[in-house]
Amino acid sequence: MPVIARFYGIIIKMYFKEHGISHFHAIYGEYNAVYDIESCEIIEGDLPVRADRMVREWMQKYQAELLEMWKTQQFKQLPGLE
Repeated sequence: MPVIARFYGIIIKMYFKEHGISHFHAIYGEYNAVYDIESCEIIEGDLPVRADRMVREWMQKYQAELLEMWKTQQFKQLPGLE
């Protein structure tokens, strides 16, 4: 599973052979959450509140790029939060 972005100890990954709703995985230490790209909601797992806020902020900034990546199944590295 390629790493899409890294920031503040959070790793964002996306499987490119998965089906179903568009989503990505956010890993922070022992925590793992799966986010729906379109609704910006966690659909599985959890993250600490602060990490969740950062992932949501990042996701809203790059939502169009994430959806395009999901549709085309082509990997692209995205910047993290600054």
